[in-house]
Amino acid sequence: MTDLSAEFKALANYRPKHKVRFVTAASLFDGHDAAINIMRRILQGMGAEVIHLGHNRSVDEVVTAALQEDVQGIAISSYQGGHVEYFKYMVDLLRQRGGEHIQVFGGGGGVIVPPEIRELHSYGVARIYSPEDGQRMGLAGMIGEMVMRCDQDLSGFSKQDLAALHGNGEQNWRALAQFITALENGTARPAVLEALRAEAARKKVPVLGITGTGGAGKSSLTDELIRRLRLDQDDSLRVAVISIDPSRRKSGGALLGDRIRMNAISPWSQGPRVFMRSLATRDFGSEISAALPDVIAACKVAGFDLVVVETSGIGQGDAAIVPHVDIPMYVMTPEFGAASQLEKIDMLDFAEFVAINKFDRKGAADALRDVAKQVQRNKEAWSRPPDQMPVFGTMAARFNDDGVTALYQALKPRLAQLGAPLQEGRLPAVSVRHSTNQTPVVPAARSRYLAEITDTVRGYKKRAREQATLAREVQQLKEAARMLKIDKPDRAPAAEAALDLAGQRKARMDKDALHLLQQWPDMQKAYAGDEYVVKIRDKEIRTALTTRSLSGTTIRKVCLPAYEDHGEILKWLMLDNVPGSYPYTAGTFAFKREGEDPTRMFAGEGDAFRTNTRFKLLSSGMAAKRLSTAFDSVTLYGNDPDPRPDIYGKVGNSGVSIATLDDMKVLYSGFDLCHPSTSVSMTINGPAPSILAMFMNTAIDQNLEKFKSDNGRDPTDTEAAKIREWVLANVRGTVQADILKEDQGQNTCIFSTEFSLKVMGDIAQYFVHHNVRNFYSVSISGYHIAEAGANPISQLAFTLSNGFTFVEAYLARGMHVDDFAPNLSFFFSNGMDPEYTVMGRVARRIWAVAMKEKYGANERSQKLKYHIQTSGRSLHAQEIQFNDIRTTLQALIAIYDNCNSLHTNAFDEAITTPTEDSVRRAMAIQLIINRE
Repeated sequence: MTDLSAEFKALANYRPKHKVRFVTAASLFDGHDAAINIMRRILQGMGAEVIHLGHNRSVDEVVTAALQEDVQGIAISSYQGGHVEYFKYMVDLLRQRGGEHIQVFGGGGGVIVPPEIRELHSYGVARIYSPEDGQRMGLAGMIGEMVMRCDQDLSGFSKQDLAALHGNGEQNWRALAQFITALENGTARPAVLEALRAEAARKKVPVLGITGTGGAGKSSLTDELIRRLRLDQDDSLRVAVISIDPSRRKSGGALLGDRIRMNAISPWSQGPRVFMRSLATRDFGSEISAALPDVIAACKVAGFDLVVVETSGIGQGDAAIVPHVDIPMYVMTPEFGAASQLEKIDMLDFAEFVAINKFDRKGAADALRDVAKQVQRNKEAWSRPPDQMPVFGTMAARFNDDGVTALYQALKPRLAQLGAPLQEGRLPAVSVRHSTNQTPVVPAARSRYLAEITDTVRGYKKRAREQATLAREVQQLKEAARMLKIDKPDRAPAAEAALDLAGQRKARMDKDALHLLQQWPDMQKAYAGDEYVVKIRDKEIRTALTTRSLSGTTIRKVCLPAYEDHGEILKWLMLDNVPGSYPYTAGTFAFKREGEDPTRMFAGEGDAFRTNTRFKLLSSGMAAKRLSTAFDSVTLYGNDPDPRPDIYGKVGNSGVSIATLDDMKVLYSGFDLCHPSTSVSMTINGPAPSILAMFMNTAIDQNLEKFKSDNGRDPTDTEAAKIREWVLANVRGTVQADILKEDQGQNTCIFSTEFSLKVMGDIAQYFVHHNVRNFYSVSISGYHIAEAGANPISQLAFTLSNGFTFVEAYLARGMHVDDFAPNLSFFFSNGMDPEYTVMGRVARRIWAVAMKEKYGANERSQKLKYHIQTSGRSLHAQEIQFNDIRTTLQALIAIYDNCNSLHTNAFDEAITTPTEDSVRRAMAIQLIINRE
C-alpha cells in the first residue's frame, strides 16, 4: 500500500466546520453503483449529509435535486463513457439555474483519461479523480478534499424575502430551498420568522404526516400516493414533500436516502409540480428536525396545495410528528410480534390512517385483522366493525397496487375537507381495503425450493458413496468366494456364505447403479476404438477418438480412469462420468463439434454499420459465425438516441446503438441468421423482449426477402406463415434477459422484477408453442455478479439460485420442465482464483442432479450449457500488456473445463474501447490454445 503524505493523512481525517451537503449518484445509463456507494458512506462518516440518488441519473435529475436540496457539492461516478458531455452539461445547467456555486466532483477509474480530466477541469468541474489520485491521496483523502472544498455556510445565499417564495417558477423554488437552509442552520432573522409564521397561519393547506417503523416502505408508499394524486387530479396540484432522516450520533453525517425512492416527483406535461427537500434530524433524540414547523410554514407560504412530511423510522413510543400535521398516517409491516405489542404503539392512538405495507408477507391478513381491532379499541368505535376501521393493506413496491389505491381513496375526502383543491378525479374506484391479486413469482408453498435442491444434491452424493461402498463389498465378497473355492475347497460353506452376503449387498443396490456397472466394459470398449458413434436428435455422428501429435504420438480424446475397484468405478460414473453422460460433470456433450472452436467474441461500437463491419472482421475465416452483440448503455436502458448532451455522449459508446428494426437489419446484414453454423448472442436485459422481437423479425424478413429473390415474387400468406415458423424453429442464438442478475449486480432494470419475470415467462411459453428449440430465451448470468465483486463460489451460488428460480417461476405458470429447460443457458466469468478451474464441472453436476432427481427432467433439460468471458475485473490499467497473460490463463482453464463458448477480453479494455489490433490478439489467444 502507498504511504500517504502528511497532507493527505490530514485530509483523510478532515471534519467540516459547517453542515456540508452532497448529492451523490451514478451517471445516466450507468448501473455501476458500487463505487459511489463507497464514496457516500465515507462522506457520511466525515460528517456530510448525503442525498443519494443511486444509479442511472440524468443531469437534470441530479441538478434539480442539488438545487432543491441546496447542497454544496455533487459527486458522480461515471463508468459507461459519455462523461465529457455529461459533466459539461451538468456545469451548464447549474449555471443556467442559479447553482453555479455548487461544486461538481467525479470519477470513473481508468475510463476518464488525463486529457479529458484536464478538459473538464478547465470547463468548470471542480475535480475529476483518477486512479493515480487514488494511489496518491487514498480514498479517504480524496473524500476529505471534497468535504474541505465544500465546507462553507450557504445560509448567506438566502435573501430571506418571503415575496421571493411566491410562485411556481425555478427562481421561487430556488429561493425556497435557500430559505429552508437558513431555517435549518438557525440563521433566519427573527422578524422574518415572525412574518413567516403569521402568513402561514392564514393559509389553508393540509399537511399529511407519514411516519412508521424503519424499513416499512414509507418512502415508496409516499411516492405511490403522490403518483395517484397527480394522475387522479390531472397533475393540477402543487405538492411539497419534506423527508426526514436521522443524523448519525458519532459523525454527525446522515444518509438522506428517501429521494431515491421517489419516481413520481419529476415534471410531467404540466411542468414541475413536486418540490422535495430532505432534512437531517440534527438532534439525536427525535425523529423530526427542530426546523420542521418553520419548513412546513415556508412551504405553505410558497403556495403549495399540499405538504407531505415523512419522518425517519420510529419506535413504539414515538409520535413526535402528530402536533405538526393535520393528518397523521402510520406505516407498519405485518411483523410486529404478538398482538399485545400493538397496545404499545403510540401512533395507533393518533393515526387517522394506518397502512400495513408489504402485504405480501406471511401473516399479513392476520396482521390486518389484529391492527384493525386494536384501532377499534383505541378509538372506542364499537358501533363500527373492525373491517371498517381506517386500516389498509398495501404493497407499495407493486405497480398499480389496489391496496394503495384504496388508501388514496380514503385519504382524498379528508384532504378536500382540509382545503386541498381537489376535483372529482380520474382514477376508477376500488372496493377493497387491502392488496389483492397477489401472484408471487414463486408460490409460497415452494418457498423452500433452494433448500430442497441442496438436500437433493447432497442426498445424491451420499447415495453415490453408499452405492460405491456396496459395489466394492459385492466385488470383494465375490472375489473372496472365488479364492476360497480355488485355494480352500474344504471351505465351500464359507464361499457360499460370502456369495450369499454379496447377493444381499447387490440386492440393496439401485437399478441405475447396477446398470452403470454393467455398462462399464462396453464403455471401455467403445472408447478404446478409433471412432465413437453417438446419436443426437436421431442423427448418427461418428467422431474420431484419437489425434496425432507432430511427433507421431497417438493421443486419445477421452481417457477412462484405470480403476479396477468397482466402488471407485461406480463412484466415478455417478459423480463424474465421461463428457456427454450424466451427471455431465466432464462436459455437456460427448465431443466438441469438429471445425467449430468455442470462440464467441463480444463486439459493439458506434452505429449498426460500424459494428457489422467489426462482426465481419471477427468472423473472417471462421467456419462458424458466432456473433456476440454488445449494446450501448442507451439501448441497454431502453432509450432512444437523443441530441441531449447526457444521452448523446453515450450513443454508440462501449456498444452498438440499436433503436429500430432497420438498425437491427443493418447490424446482421451479410449473415444468414438461420444457417446451422450461425449463432447470435445478444447481451441485453431490461429491454430484452423488444430487442428479441427485433431480432426475430430481422431473421424472418431476411428469409422472406430470400424467397422473393429466389422466386421473383412475394410469398403468399400461407407461404409467409410457413417461413416464419421455419425461421423460429431454426434460428440459433441467445438473449441474456436475466432480470434477477440485473437486480443483484448490474442494475439495467426498467420494469419491476415481478413484471419482467412475467414477460420472460411469456417469451418462454411463446418459444414452446412455436417450437423455438435452438434459441436460448435467457442466459442466466454470473459474469456481472462477479464483476460487481462476487468471488467464484458466490458467483456460482447466486447464478444457479437464479436459474432454479426461473425453473420454479415457469413451473408455477403451468409449463412442463422439459418444454422450457432446454432453452436456458448460463454465462460465467473466469478469473485467477483456483475455484475457477472447476466451476464448470461443479455447475454442470449440480444442475443435472437437481433437474433429474428433483424436477424429473429429461436428458436434454439436464444439460447445462454455458458461455465464459474472461474477467474484466482482473485487467490492470497499468502495464496493460501483461493483461494478455492473465487472459490466456483464464481462457486455458475455461477450455480445459469444456465451456461451450468463450470470449477473451482485449488487453486494453481496462482503459479504452478495444482496438482492432487488441481484439485480434485476444482472438489469437483462443486460436493458439485450440490449434497449436
